[in-house]
Amino acid sequence: MGKTFWGIDNSTLATNETIFSVVTRLSNSMASLPLKLHENYAVVNNEASDVLINEPNQNMSSFEFIRNLETSRNETGNGYAVIERGIRNQVSRLTIVDANHVNPVIERYTRDLWYEVLGEDGKRYYFHNADMIHVKHIVGNLGIKGIDPIKVLSNANEFDKAVREFSLKEMQSAPNSFILKYNANVDSDKRKRIIDDFKRFYKDNGGILFQEHGVEINQLDRKYVAADTLATERITKSRVANVYNMPVIMLNDTEGASYSSNEQLMRMFVQLTLMPIVRQYEQEFNRKLLTPAERNAGFYFKFNMKAMLRADTQTQMDAYFKGIRSGIYEPDEVRQWEELPPRGGNAGKLWLSGDLYPMDMDPKERKSSSKGGGADED
Repeated sequence: MGKTFWGIDNSTLATNETIFSVVTRLSNSMASLPLKLHENYAVVNNEASDVLINEPNQNMSSFEFIRNLETSRNETGNGYAVIERGIRNQVSRLTIVDANHVNPVIERYTRDLWYEVLGEDGKRYYFHNADMIHVKHIVGNLGIKGIDPIKVLSNANEFDKAVREFSLKEMQSAPNSFILKYNANVDSDKRKRIIDDFKRFYKDNGGILFQEHGVEINQLDRKYVAADTLATERITKSRVANVYNMPVIMLNDTEGASYSSNEQLMRMFVQLTLMPIVRQYEQEFNRKLLTPAERNAGFYFKFNMKAMLRADTQTQMDAYFKGIRSGIYEPDEVRQWEELPPRGGNAGKLWLSGDLYPMDMDPKERKSSSKGGGADED
């Protein structure tokens, strides 16, 4: 796993398309989620957010950083990134570390968690857990490192590989087989001449055979049943989906699926698969990239998962309409979600239907619903 010889990647991730598709979907989904730093709901920026959201290091963007971190988590069970800090202890760079070169250890006396990293120079380096981003799959009893999901799937991978190799041999084997019968009194030399003549005639005449007196030819049907391979692929997809906690329909297995809308499917994917992953990332970023003073002041990183739960246009517009009339959304907030510039003024206020007044307006100033009009009376 993760091994490269002569420039060829022969890891399971590079040779198993089912696992590759799952890891690709998870890593791309995490990297595509909008990430912002908030201070009591307001979007703010500081040095840590600038590094994480704009340029984690000199070699990659934020999208690539999170995608690579998530890929490592799903390929090895663990994703690591070293936090480098400046002279004022502010975050200055985030560097992903090969998970195969990291070993978590507990210090004997303080019981603090440290990470032992084998460097390219052969030396060992130690980083305190506050200086190492660590995202992982579930761990065993009292464990620290995440369980490798590909190892969990080893039996399923071997079974799938065996079935594929068998099916490939069946498809590549000769399409026709025959039973050649001849009289019992044929000596060995004549028998050999009959067989050689049969092979030559079959080869030279494109499979056309002439049955001579004393020789009987019966064809054996050799059928390759594609349904067997499809059933095996469905079993493999189901096992991979179970290990990665993903709806199997996300692997293009639609048999028996009954989703009334794409929104329902995405809600299931977000709630069952993405939400625990997102929560883990948020807590790692909040704990290790923000200072205690910043956290106490209400700072926190947050992924916006609403982008994956958008409904069709009609349903989305209806939700906006009801949200604005119920005082949930400001018109300018909706405009920003739709990538439109804010208008300011009353568009930046909350409104209530009655019909539509700013929430801070004195009820006495509202128009009367009576036929005569005028302000409401006490």
